[in-house]
Amino acid sequence: MWTKILVFAMTLFVAFAILFASVLRTASVRYEVNDRITTQGTQDSGDNLNINYFLPYPGRVLPDNPLWSLKALRDRIWLLITTNSMRRAELKLLFADKRLVSSQILFQKGKMEEGLSTLTKAEKYLEEVGFDEEVMRKKGIDTTELLSRLTNASLKHYQVMQEILEVVPEEVKPLIIQSQDYPKKSFERGRNGLLEKGETPPENPFDW
Repeated sequence: MWTKILVFAMTLFVAFAILFASVLRTASVRYEVNDRITTQGTQDSGDNLNINYFLPYPGRVLPDNPLWSLKALRDRIWLLITTNSMRRAELKLLFADKRLVSSQILFQKGKMEEGLSTLTKAEKYLEEVGFDEEVMRKKGIDTTELLSRLTNASLKHYQVMQEILEVVPEEVKPLIIQSQDYPKKSFERGRNGLLEKGETPPENPFDW
């Protein structure tokens, strides 16, 4: 009995330690995205396209790591204690980007189930950013910068999934293609929001 309580307490302690270490290290979302990586692919995947968006380094602990559950718990707590709506949207976009890169690494490692699960979570976070932006915009909050980031991020997410299609088995490809609906809809939502504000949205280089 006491052993279970001790293990549970230690788990919570480690989770909160990771959380607060991350918060102290990243006073704002912008600082965390300073560690950037670029994706690689063939010409058919669109790696020569100039999409003005860089993806953050996902960290060493990926979903196939035993410590991932603690990292995911940290993210949930981080969102829970973040009360500023803009900050929450930025965090969700950061989590979407990191999980996208994590999923690509997992697919490259041949871990299809973990890759699909992580990719789905990434795109759901991306979708939530669009929903949150609409709520803020209706409240009169200036979301121009967030919309610009959302549209470019959506294009980058689609591009990365094009690259993922090149390394997954044929039976997995329909699931990746289905997931591409998320960035398509997010881009359209962000583009429409920018047009509504009289801003010029980024050009969509893809055939959709």
